[in-house]
Amino acid sequence: MSTTAVPALDKTFQILDLITDSTQPLTAAHIAKELELPRSSTHNILQSLLTKHVIYKDIDNRFYLGSYLMYWAGKYEQQQGVIQLFKDLIVQYPILLQHTVTLSKLDLGEVVFLACHEAPAPLGFTFRAGVRVPAVFSATGKAMLSTLPLQTIESLYDGIFPKSLTPSGVTNFATLASELTAIHQSRISLDDGQLREGMYCLGTYIRNASGHAIAGMAVSFLQAEYEANRSEVSAVLIELAEQIEQRLGFNPTL
Repeated sequence: MSTTAVPALDKTFQILDLITDSTQPLTAAHIAKELELPRSSTHNILQSLLTKHVIYKDIDNRFYLGSYLMYWAGKYEQQQGVIQLFKDLIVQYPILLQHTVTLSKLDLGEVVFLACHEAPAPLGFTFRAGVRVPAVFSATGKAMLSTLPLQTIESLYDGIFPKSLTPSGVTNFATLASELTAIHQSRISLDDGQLREGMYCLGTYIRNASGHAIAGMAVSFLQAEYEANRSEVSAVLIELAEQIEQRLGFNPTL
């Protein structure tokens, strides 16, 4: 029975599951017979998986799981590690616990929320895991984008700047570049009502052991709270980010 709208994808997962569950390497013929799949489509899927190093075969044409799976596993573990560190360490910062604090990652030109500490008072904006927003308008998005060359950023959007969500939204790459330059100097980004009118967010990035920005954090306020809390919250947010980076193996002296 198909579990997706793409039958070839179902077959691919069936093949990978069979190879994973088997106590010994399998030939293409055995895989096709066991799964009752046509030999031709089995062969084509196996060749595609071989090309991507998802599987490999020995001199006897028997198939094993390949090294590319370690890349996926490493990315998943890294992402989950950031989420757990965020949850474990934020409790050490009572100032941040008074506000809504989000953790997100950059996915091409969008920000995807991974986790959220909700403020006691609602903001009127839902930060659910998996929610996506344009990176150029969000504090975490701009923080992570600030670590990339402008040419790379433009390529994420095929050279076409996203349409603003509010009247406060940045409208072009030149203005965005000015914001990113300021982030380089302070490590703090600002969403001044660009995602939602009346909501202000201060953000920063989190780097891994390789020095790449793999996540961003942002503290959200109602506009009236922003000026009163801006300086203190910015300093504490950077401190939390640096603590997470240290746990991830980032060394600022290298």
